[in-house]
Amino acid sequence: MKFFTEICSFQMPQLDIDIIKEVFHASNFNFDPLAIQVFRYQYAHNSLYREYCDLLKKGPGNVHTILDIPYLPIVFFKTHTLISGAHPVQLIFESSGTTGMISSKHYLTNEEIYKESFLKTFSRFFGDPAQYCILGLLPNYLEKGNSSLVYMVQELTRLSKHPNSGFYLHEWEALAKTLIENEKNKIKTILFGVTYALLDFADKFPMPLQYCQVIETGGMKGRKKEITRSEVHTILKEKFHLKEIASEYGMTELLSQAYARKDGQFSCPPWMQVLIRAEDDPYAVSTVPGTSGVINIIDLANIYSCAFIATDDVGHITNTNHFEITGRLDVTDLRGCSLLTA
Repeated sequence: MKFFTEICSFQMPQLDIDIIKEVFHASNFNFDPLAIQVFRYQYAHNSLYREYCDLLKKGPGNVHTILDIPYLPIVFFKTHTLISGAHPVQLIFESSGTTGMISSKHYLTNEEIYKESFLKTFSRFFGDPAQYCILGLLPNYLEKGNSSLVYMVQELTRLSKHPNSGFYLHEWEALAKTLIENEKNKIKTILFGVTYALLDFADKFPMPLQYCQVIETGGMKGRKKEITRSEVHTILKEKFHLKEIASEYGMTELLSQAYARKDGQFSCPPWMQVLIRAEDDPYAVSTVPGTSGVINIIDLANIYSCAFIATDDVGHITNTNHFEITGRLDVTDLRGCSLLTA
């Protein structure tokens, strides 16, 4: 295929329809060359990312594997506009954050890529959304607006076509009534919930759930004392009489999500990969199972922004295509070549 044709001398590559199609056909066999092709495109067509790479003395001439690729500190989504290419912006996602914090912004120039990413991922882990009643307990995201998570859940509720699918902002009694009714009628249900709201709801309306899959999306948002994911799941399993609680790993800066069906073991869709960098050496990057450190992410769905991100999450690779999140870095602001001397 011309997509994998070796580029002998670097030129300004154009991102054609072949590459877009290939992103969602990524696999263990073609991921690395696909990532290198996306790197070449973003180096050529994202001036901020190119400047960052140049400061690190990295470019198409000496980036040959995914371990060579420079990973842009995630804080740049708060301080700069990250766009690859010259397409007009269709949509802007903004992080919820906490009061007084600068929000991250993700500028989308192709809305359909995000839809394809989350729909293919959801179907991969949970099946057809039409088979579920899909509920959202995401109060702070709804109140903030411009949330990629709300956008995703809203589209899933539309596709579910169940009359009770939808968001419940502060209507906890109505949510409890819906869950009880769905249990009575043996209706398969998925409840997406931000962590602090799930804990509050479970405390006020504990109930046995046999036909409901609870998916916590993270986020205490300063509302409660921070506790580990394992502790959160223990509480929710007890309150809802469930054997497992699922988790979603996503963020404004990513157009793809990883899911953990149980035990906090996250798995990525084929076009997304997690790497580990050493906390004391950001250029020491590994994909070896058992490695612990700070999370780097390749998200090829970020083809029109930046696909190579150095997050502030701490974790480890447990085995092939699985990882765990164990915490966050203590200091997470103003890094990355001093924000290019911004």
